[in-house]
Amino acid sequence: MNLSKKAKSISPSITLEITGKANELKAQGINVMSFAAGEPDFNTPKNIIEAAVKAMEAGHTKYTKTAGIVELRKAICKKLNQENNLNYGEEQIVVSTGAKQSLANIFLAILNAGDEVVLQNPCWVSYTELIKLADGVPVIVDCDENSGYKLSAKNIKKVLTSKTKAILLNSPHNPTGIVYDKKELEEIAELAKKHNLIIISDEIYEKLIYDGKEHVSIASLSEDSYERTIVVNGLSKTYAMTGWRVGYTASSAKLAKVMSNIQSHMTSNVCSISQYAALEALTGPQDSIKMMKSAFEERRNFMMKKLEGINGVRFIKPQGAFYIMVNIECFIGKSINGITINNSIDFAKILLEEQKVAVIPGAAFGLENYIRLSYATSMEVIEGGLDRIKSFLGKLK
Repeated sequence: MNLSKKAKSISPSITLEITGKANELKAQGINVMSFAAGEPDFNTPKNIIEAAVKAMEAGHTKYTKTAGIVELRKAICKKLNQENNLNYGEEQIVVSTGAKQSLANIFLAILNAGDEVVLQNPCWVSYTELIKLADGVPVIVDCDENSGYKLSAKNIKKVLTSKTKAILLNSPHNPTGIVYDKKELEEIAELAKKHNLIIISDEIYEKLIYDGKEHVSIASLSEDSYERTIVVNGLSKTYAMTGWRVGYTASSAKLAKVMSNIQSHMTSNVCSISQYAALEALTGPQDSIKMMKSAFEERRNFMMKKLEGINGVRFIKPQGAFYIMVNIECFIGKSINGITINNSIDFAKILLEEQKVAVIPGAAFGLENYIRLSYATSMEVIEGGLDRIKSFLGKLK
């Protein structure tokens, strides 16, 4: 069978091999300490689960409008108004099967073949592949310690061409946990205005910000930034609803109509039960958010303190999300049991084999010589897993 060139151009997920092997070991009864999770380890709050049950009992099991039930879209509008100072009507909201589909809808709606989207390196693994699936070209801006691992008006300007269509922002950021401040966003918004660029703002981790910092949506900065920004968000991280698959976009009514039309020919509406659960999440008690955020911040602080006690290890201090990027550069080239570690992928594979600890190699995000550790796991796993990593590093020669 001859497969399409487009399909062949999509890079395989580096993380799948690591997580797949870790799951195999767990199935064999082996005690694996995993830092690979990209989702909260808490269960979905009880009131949300109960709302889903009630929705089923009430017969809300049929197709809905592609863009989502009106009640949910109105609740999203209220949330955006009260929390982000953004005013949208229900016709500007499209509810999708997770923020990943929201992004796919966006790229399919705005990109022509060869159009360029500027994004930072490191970045979430699916951004570049989604852009390529829409026949777009991801233009990577390498962001390092000197730039604070952030896009800026200055480094974006260097890569702009006549083909540049959009800038993709992610704050709080996966995998680094950095958070853009208002001034940085204002400068990027001004650049986008000058060059007439679309801004795509992925704000999925907005509620998970620490050290007293606050989330700012770039769409809220001015009338112009509001008009050219597509806000992407969802309920997965905030309400521990990753498996429910509910994301959404807020944009112009014209673009929302196009994205809804695209979605109607692919997945149609989000699961009706998930939509009613999402409605309860947004309109019901919000206590769970505070609890989860507090737990994540406590774990982050504990993990950073433990990492500081490991010789040769440096890390990027996260201001949000639930990941820490750990620099392993001084261990590259070393070996254990005759096996040499040449890169972050080798490091992750050998660590799993030798110490039964699962981590995600930085190469998956475009940041070699790093590994990503998630603190969306128990304190027991964090302490035990880091002790195993420390032991592993001590054996390298």
